[in-house]
Amino acid sequence: MQSASAVREPSPVPASTGHPKGLYVLFATEMWERFSYYGMRALLSLYMLKALLMNKEMSSLIYGNYTSLVYLTPLLGGYMADRYWGNRRSILVGGLLMAAGQFALFFSASMYGAGQTEVPQAQLLLFFIGLGCLIFGNGFFKPNISSMVGSLYPKGDSRIDAAYTIFYMGINLGAFFSPLVCGTLGDTGNPADFKWGFLAAGIGMLIGSLTFELLKNKYVITAEGTPLGAKPERTVEHSPVVPVQTDGPVRAETIARPAKSFASKLPMLIGLFVVVYAAIAWLMNRDWIGALVFSAMIVAPVTILTDPTLTAREKQKIYVIFILSFFVIFFWGTFEQAGASLTFFADEQTDRTLGSSVVPASYFQSANALFIIVFAPIFAVLWTWMGKRGTEPSSPLKMSISLMLMAVGYLIIAFGVKGVDANTKVSMFWLITMYMVHTFAELCLSPIGLALVNKLAPARFASLLMAVWFLATAAGNKLAGVLSGLYPPGPAEFAKATKEGIDLPAILNGTTPATADVTTKLAGLELTSNWPSFLGFQITTLYDFFMIFVGLSAVASLILFVLYKRLNTMMAEPVAAA
Repeated sequence: MQSASAVREPSPVPASTGHPKGLYVLFATEMWERFSYYGMRALLSLYMLKALLMNKEMSSLIYGNYTSLVYLTPLLGGYMADRYWGNRRSILVGGLLMAAGQFALFFSASMYGAGQTEVPQAQLLLFFIGLGCLIFGNGFFKPNISSMVGSLYPKGDSRIDAAYTIFYMGINLGAFFSPLVCGTLGDTGNPADFKWGFLAAGIGMLIGSLTFELLKNKYVITAEGTPLGAKPERTVEHSPVVPVQTDGPVRAETIARPAKSFASKLPMLIGLFVVVYAAIAWLMNRDWIGALVFSAMIVAPVTILTDPTLTAREKQKIYVIFILSFFVIFFWGTFEQAGASLTFFADEQTDRTLGSSVVPASYFQSANALFIIVFAPIFAVLWTWMGKRGTEPSSPLKMSISLMLMAVGYLIIAFGVKGVDANTKVSMFWLITMYMVHTFAELCLSPIGLALVNKLAPARFASLLMAVWFLATAAGNKLAGVLSGLYPPGPAEFAKATKEGIDLPAILNGTTPATADVTTKLAGLELTSNWPSFLGFQITTLYDFFMIFVGLSAVASLILFVLYKRLNTMMAEPVAAA
């Protein structure tokens, strides 16, 4: 889950100590939306495995596609709001679309039949319709509600920092409680119960939308009493804009760009995108969504760097953003295992016994939000304390530290499973400790990165550069799905093969040859006769799997550590002559 930061006016104006009631309307609306999103996400991979009968590779692929597209559609939603609908209508449309998506998942899960061996097409269709509604609904909802917080206050109001903190707590409260509620209802061990978790998520989304719709006219207003987020007035002299979108409580803005120079480059950019898209789709074995995300990551920087108005100094700052965006892909690619491979691990190979009860696997997705609520204020104080003493790390160094903390987190859980048989469950201590360390990593990167982009981006490219930053997040989420698909076969796969009289461990280890008949049976069960591999490295145990994330994060961290002083120099403003 992402935290957020914002760059705001430095000159505070006198203000009362209280906050507008509209802030608490937005707080409640966002809290329920996050309740809906994270409650559904806590069940998503488990539902695909246990009710839709998908294997881990397919579940991971769909999970990565879903979460990556969630970071792309806010660009569309923000543009529609800025140009046509306004914040209010966009939030209502987005909220209703997401509620419809949750209810589509509810109806999909309601079609599950006990002991079914084949999934009805209608169940699958409703599932994908639900995901589509959630993706586009998030695009319309998320950026627009975040953008309204700062507008509640007069420009330069000293209360605005506290307002963003309060709003941010709404995000994390929703993210903390939702896996507990939806997990209790849906993750019971009986696949037929998933529908109740999705229903709770849908009801939560409706509560959030209803709260906003009933109270917006009275409370979501400016300091002067005028409504916020109304339909924008269109004027012919305005140039096309690209909106800044955020996934946190950051004030969104639109920066006008010269339309003429962009229009002249459009045919070249379209041609470049088509070529890059085709090449990446071929390399990724026709993974169209992955090709879309990674192609956008390549073409967007080219769009900016080919602008002839950029000065050498501006290009230098933009290069810093691009370099750090590249490393962000590895951060989110490892961090976002929470909803995929780490959920598999919590479900199958974590001892979740607590007293006389068994903790649902979905509960563990509350850990990150809880640790953020506890440790975010501590990190804020720490950076302030170090800043006063001149020892605060620079932003690139903080990101290097963040990646190393990701490596440490996975190293902890890798040692927890080292030498452990696939049928043996390990203490939940390992998983909880890893989540805590990963939260420290998030607090060193996510808010830092958002503030850095705002600081370094030339005003006329602020929107597009923020889009590049979130494209990196989308690419990281897609990478997370790809890497999660490398999760090695375990007890669930072995049991499925055993029912068909197949000794899968023996076949995987090469002690028993896989005949053509056995290979056909395994394919029908969506199982493979080979261990997964990564860059020639065979993954036969969970220790091997987790060490991939240790290696990726540590190498990225070390490379960034080597570069950070150079990046500091590129970011620094030249000292004026005396």
